[in-house]
Amino acid sequence: MTRSGDDGETPTLEQARQQVEHYGLTVDPQAVLVAVRLISAGARVGRAAEAHFARFGLSTGRYRLLAVLEAHGGEKSPSSLAVDLDVSRATITGLLDSLEREGLIARRPSTEDGRGTVAILTARGAQRLRDMAPEHFGRLESMVGGLSTRERTVFLDLLARVVQGSAALTAD
Repeated sequence: MTRSGDDGETPTLEQARQQVEHYGLTVDPQAVLVAVRLISAGARVGRAAEAHFARFGLSTGRYRLLAVLEAHGGEKSPSSLAVDLDVSRATITGLLDSLEREGLIARRPSTEDGRGTVAILTARGAQRLRDMAPEHFGRLESMVGGLSTRERTVFLDLLARVVQGSAALTAD
């Protein structure tokens, strides 16, 4: 779908109609438009999030890993982290390696499984989260500041339903 509109990137309903007609499809052009705009918005928010976390010397993935560790008492196995973050073990290994190099996490042998390891949030990692919290959460609030409490409630419901529907993109 080509892009045009006020910000130069927003596809229009007319463009969606034209593409649906071009391919002779019987799908709802508005549904296509909503999906395309959501994908585009997700990409834009993702880029903004990366720039935001870079201010703190982190990436989105590295921040999420630190936050999950903090929420779980500061300690978790790599396999559990991979499940929690919905990423591969290889991705977790890379995140842990980089965070360990910076002293934000440490690894130690698991007391439950002598063959495994656990990641531990270090005092330095916990301090990084504390230091960034005021700005981080303030910017998150500002990001959705144009929405009322009621609109945010509706948005959360709609977002959950769209996320459920996202399985349609990967279904066989």
